[in-house]
Amino acid sequence: MYLYDVETRVLKQAVRRNIERFPLDFMFELEDDEIDLLVSQNVIPSKKILGGARPFAFTETGVAMLSSVLKNKKAIDINIAIMRTFIKLRKAFNDNTNLMRRLDDIEYKSADHDKKIMLIFEYLKQFEEAKQKEIQISKRKRIGFKKYDSQD
Repeated sequence: MYLYDVETRVLKQAVRRNIERFPLDFMFELEDDEIDLLVSQNVIPSKKILGGARPFAFTETGVAMLSSVLKNKKAIDINIAIMRTFIKLRKAFNDNTNLMRRLDDIEYKSADHDKKIMLIFEYLKQFEEAKQKEIQISKRKRIGFKKYDSQD
């Protein structure tokens, strides 16, 4: 089974014809020392399998780009699926962004309410202290001149 149901040579031709779509962060060609490393780790049994050509290595984005340069049905279907996935991801991101904005608004209002509630408690405390002072003053024994009625 081939990637995107196309032979490797067809895939490489499509990439070379559209090389401007594959910057270094999308695809690169393996160097000889990298190929030797793969062969020595038994990832590739021998260099003969490569047929003398250097393999391309694709990043995740490069694999997605492949589906847009190939013309067969499987590549087209995969490209459509990728586009739909990107749209769903963007929508989910936007939904999360809106949700975060709303949470920030609620947090801001909550902090504002907390300040107002603390102010109310401060006023209540001051009122209670004034009331206590008034009660203490009213319970004191009065000193000084007293008014008497002159009817005696």
